[in-house]
Amino acid sequence: NMTALRQRKGSKGKEHPLGAEFQPQQSNCCTDHHPEKVLHGDWSWGAIVWTSIGWSVSVGLGLLCCIYVATLHENDLWFSNIKEVEREISFRTECGLYYSYYKQMLQAPSIHEGLSDLIHDNLTESKRTINLLQRMNIYQEVFLSVLYRLLPIQSYLEPVYFYIYTVFSLQAVYVIALYLTAWLLSGSWLAGTLTGVWYILNRVDTTRVEFTISLRENWSLPFLALQVTAITCYLRPQLTALQQVMVWLMYVTTFCFCLTWQFNQFILLVQALIIYTLDCVDFLTTTQVTTLYLVQVSGLLSVWLLQFCNSMILGSLVLSFIVSALFIRHCQPGLKTGSLLVRLGKLLLHSAMVLFLTFTINYLAKKALQLRSDEHIFKFIKSKFALGPTRDFDASLYLCEEAFGLLPLDTLERLAGTLLLYPYILTLLLLSGMLAVGALQNLRVKAGRTVAFRPDVAYNLLHTLFYGLLAFSTMRMKYIWTGHMCAVAAYGVCGTELWTPLLTALRCNSKLRLVRYAVPLVMIGCLYYKFWPKLMEELSELREFYDPDTVELMTWISTKTPKRAVFAGSMQLLAGIKLCTGRVLTNHPHYEDKDLRERTRQVYQVYARRSPEDVHDILRTVGADYVVLENSICYERRHRRGCRLRDLLDLANGHIMDGPGENDPDLVPASHPRFCEAIKTDTAAYTALFTRTFQNKTFHVYRVKKKRKKGAKNSSEPGATP
Repeated sequence: NMTALRQRKGSKGKEHPLGAEFQPQQSNCCTDHHPEKVLHGDWSWGAIVWTSIGWSVSVGLGLLCCIYVATLHENDLWFSNIKEVEREISFRTECGLYYSYYKQMLQAPSIHEGLSDLIHDNLTESKRTINLLQRMNIYQEVFLSVLYRLLPIQSYLEPVYFYIYTVFSLQAVYVIALYLTAWLLSGSWLAGTLTGVWYILNRVDTTRVEFTISLRENWSLPFLALQVTAITCYLRPQLTALQQVMVWLMYVTTFCFCLTWQFNQFILLVQALIIYTLDCVDFLTTTQVTTLYLVQVSGLLSVWLLQFCNSMILGSLVLSFIVSALFIRHCQPGLKTGSLLVRLGKLLLHSAMVLFLTFTINYLAKKALQLRSDEHIFKFIKSKFALGPTRDFDASLYLCEEAFGLLPLDTLERLAGTLLLYPYILTLLLLSGMLAVGALQNLRVKAGRTVAFRPDVAYNLLHTLFYGLLAFSTMRMKYIWTGHMCAVAAYGVCGTELWTPLLTALRCNSKLRLVRYAVPLVMIGCLYYKFWPKLMEELSELREFYDPDTVELMTWISTKTPKRAVFAGSMQLLAGIKLCTGRVLTNHPHYEDKDLRERTRQVYQVYARRSPEDVHDILRTVGADYVVLENSICYERRHRRGCRLRDLLDLANGHIMDGPGENDPDLVPASHPRFCEAIKTDTAAYTALFTRTFQNKTFHVYRVKKKRKKGAKNSSEPGATP
């Protein structure tokens, strides 16, 4: 071992400890087998046995995570014992909207009619017929509903359980994918074990699936993790037999990821930037770069076809970037030649040209497609990183939500408490330094390519860095980062890269194998001792779903209003009304449509200072028969002043905000009282246009009267309460 270390220390760049020619020290230890080793032809009994054990442990940890989150969900809601309407109400906000399409497909007379109703939907947005398969990422609901109808399981498994168990099972897939990534990087399935343990113990920061089951990210992130595993395997040195298989696996996982989440283009853009960075510093071959780009493009275009040529995909920034990067690369064949300074100059020029062409293509594409669906996201990004406040309603709606703020520091405290943060930071610092050295070494070479850093390690390092920055800037994105963070930290603990320089300095090189396997085992033992009692205590806590006011509202709507009645209200509540009652909505939480965002802002004027005539005209314009007012919004105290919904509306309307505090000098007092408060006074101006039909401690429902035409009969109000 000492001889081997001396040879590496005195060797040139091509034999760097993380180079492609470097092979981890082999031993007879149970963990020194990569997951794909048997497929490469190593049919020794040791390889077969210990590789099988490694795969078995990965499946065991995946199932453990699945059972864990399913138990938490059951214990928190007492899901198996509450009424069906309570189960449906538990799908909060947009989760209820997505689940409603699964329910709708199951209630359809046939699969064909169910698909036809989704393609020609007139229940989700009043006075509009929209193609839900084009607008929303709900193919997973369609697939599950078809599968449930075809499988002989209806007699012993309720539809809701088939749905939630599928989502929880994807958490098992997520853990297995992270496990395999750590195993591939380190050569030790102990790294995968440590990854799975960390993922489960940091559940608060790695997933929120147990209470937001239907969220698109809970469907898509397992496929993203599988894609990263496939990329890691594809970039491994000396990969031959599995190369074509990995390319297909990358395509399939990219396709599934894109199909299940509407924000796929922004996640893939970050990934494309990672590939571009590795290409610029010559860590990837031309074939690898082109293949990875084409996999992304193929996945996106496949989804584009399935979503009935959704223009939002063609107008995505990632497609424009990939086209620009490939085109400029083709036009600059001498990019990777010359001295260090010459190459740096070429890279700067190359990057400037790629960015210029990217924004040019994207601008022209959006103009040609008349695309405005995603402009609210760019408004949010612009407002988030610009200095000074904004009055744009859509941007403020995002900025005022905690999930879209900066990552709270207590997140790092929790990660440190499970012994995850410290090895992660050490691994990050060490690998970043080695990556920088390797990049300079590559740039100094006048022609050709060196292998100063393993490409699979380089990819995962930049992945955790780029998505870490994204997580720090926007808290909701932390779930992409924290899971992969577990794999990187486990690689640092179980790999040779962290221990070799440390043990060399301590002159204990002969202890490398012992340390690599003893340290993770000791850490797992400590984590078990510290957290197992807490996990058992958490699993023993029993609660019950309790929301009588919402149950009362949904029951009243289902029994006392016409089936084709149109309801207006907050996006979150309307999603529940769609699921529980099947009534028609004016607006909903899926915000990726310009016209819908404008309609939502108009409907929300019920919480602004507007005259009853103005609000009535708005509601009749969108076809509303009933409007639901919520005390929790009208008298909101959850957000600070300036971030309450009524404040956002006042600012957008140019009115002074409620309560003590400063106002911009150009804001003026409103000429009318706040509608949601004033309507409860039952004065003539309001009773002439609205009739209270339901109320409890939380909700007030008003029927929107039609303006009488001359000679109109009293019975000319379809949608009135019988």
